[in-house]
Amino acid sequence: MEDPTLKPDVRRFTPEELAARKKRNVWLGLALGGFVVLVMITTVIRLATGTGISGRM
Repeated sequence: MEDPTLKPDVRRFTPEELAARKKRNVWLGLALGGFVVLVMITTVIRLATGTGISGRM
């Protein structure tokens, strides 16, 4: 059995690694936000023009 009082090895990030992580997260956030805006604009245009709405409704 393992001793429950022993802590697992925890690695601390260097300032360079933290900066790289932050930069990567900012770009991922911007990409996700851009995708959401693109989908929203596409939806608004399709609803406004009636594209994709069947005549049986």
